[in-house]
Amino acid sequence: MLTITQALHDRIVAHARADHPDEACGVVAGPAGADRPERFIPMLNAARSPTFYEFDSTDLLKLYRDMDDRDEEPVIVYHSHTATEAYPSRTDVSYANEPGAHYVLVSTAECGNDEGPVSFRSYRIVDGVITEEDVKIVEAY
Repeated sequence: MLTITQALHDRIVAHARADHPDEACGVVAGPAGADRPERFIPMLNAARSPTFYEFDSTDLLKLYRDMDDRDEEPVIVYHSHTATEAYPSRTDVSYANEPGAHYVLVSTAECGNDEGPVSFRSYRIVDGVITEEDVKIVEAY
């Protein structure tokens, strides 16, 4: 199960809406070994695409060095789907290289940039196997 604060949930959704019609992407880092998402890190979709996301390799290297310096790890790797459901595509699965991370997908297909319903779902992706998990939203940890 993914436990996430309302504030972090809202920031991920806001990023997904703001980048629509392109896919948004980012990471929420947390203390190594704690499985507690804390630090919201929106990233630039280097692909600038409505159907694909890609982290800039230089930005990603900086991010991992920064997390290492802070004794953090990527607890959540998130991105949005702008025209389809919040379910990992084959490409998403092929890029899922953090077996301990929660992979969050937000679908803005219904609302676009506007306020309105979004789908917010979380998955574990290990060795190509997708397992959906419950999301528990809390005010604070």
